[in-house]
Amino acid sequence: MARSAALGIKRLEDILFVVNDIERSTRFYTEKLDFALTARSSAALEAQRGETTRVFEAGQCKVTVVQPLVPTSISGRYLKRHPDGITTLVFEVADVRETFKVLESRGATLVDEIAWVERGAGRLGFFDITTPFGEGRFRFLERHGWEGPNPGLDAVAAPATHNRFGFEAYDHVTSNFLTLKPMVLWCKEVLGLEEYWDIEFHTDDKAGANDHGSGLKSIVLWDPHSGVKFANNEPKRPHFESSQIYGFVVDNLGEGFQHAAITTADIIGTVRGLRERAVTFMPTPGSYYDLLPQRMLNLGVGVIDEDVEVLRGLEILVDGKGPGSYLLQIFLKEAAGLYGDEKAGPFFFEIIQRKGDRGFGGGNFRALFESIEYEQKQRQTA
Repeated sequence: MARSAALGIKRLEDILFVVNDIERSTRFYTEKLDFALTARSSAALEAQRGETTRVFEAGQCKVTVVQPLVPTSISGRYLKRHPDGITTLVFEVADVRETFKVLESRGATLVDEIAWVERGAGRLGFFDITTPFGEGRFRFLERHGWEGPNPGLDAVAAPATHNRFGFEAYDHVTSNFLTLKPMVLWCKEVLGLEEYWDIEFHTDDKAGANDHGSGLKSIVLWDPHSGVKFANNEPKRPHFESSQIYGFVVDNLGEGFQHAAITTADIIGTVRGLRERAVTFMPTPGSYYDLLPQRMLNLGVGVIDEDVEVLRGLEILVDGKGPGSYLLQIFLKEAAGLYGDEKAGPFFFEIIQRKGDRGFGGGNFRALFESIEYEQKQRQTA
């Protein structure tokens, strides 16, 4: 049995996001992504913490957004050091006492004892630990017959049974570091996670005379018991500081959570609907799709089910390995670009549909770069 099974993690339930402008976030989640606003902080909680909180839900995905009301609040102090970003990942567990005991025995840094709250016949227990994920914390939470929002929150609406864009659950969370080793060792020794997937490359061999190229090393760790996955990147030499990973750490004013991936069963319908709502995605050059059929053959995937021209129009990426085994993915523009505000930070969402492939689209990094090179050559010979 995997060592991580002792923690009893059931799923990644919630991401806690600290922002400078909660009204802007509310418009984004409800009007753009069709998340339901299900709860908000009570007046008593706001007076106690000096923060206002709103909870948004779609499928099994929950996002808790917090904005400081006073600069001395926990979120206010965070925003003095960083732009908007994720501060806590919340995991539902089967037995919070057992999770606490196991983590304590493995040397985890526990922030406090288990906090228990009762409401009617329901009971809820939780605790936090610190992590090597920048200033990010992990929270472990157990419910016994607990209904409605978490303590201190007032219900606004029941969670929607259907999200029009088909959002299902969190597939993984990706984080960026200047060095991976401490995080990898901590995940293995403290959480009991296992290595799941890895890739490293540099585009220096394809870079032009005035371009240094960009490289990364990526290691994915997972809990085989629950399927929870963490994808983690560090910059790769040469030109270490030219790496996109290094750029994130600079923009974020520290290491931390870069993006969260949400699964869907129909990415074409999802992306088409989001584009109709003017959601902005990271662009993909048309030449990527000129090369796509051959790349699928080279990867051993063969012919895919989707029409390449439809994928081109929606700018959906494809990667895979092995006959008929592939994934489709697309990345929203990072928050600073979406809002035209550097304080919004470098975080973004990924949307992913898996069709047999368990990887993380590593081939798309190089494929995108090579397609840009191809397009440049086409223009030069035209």
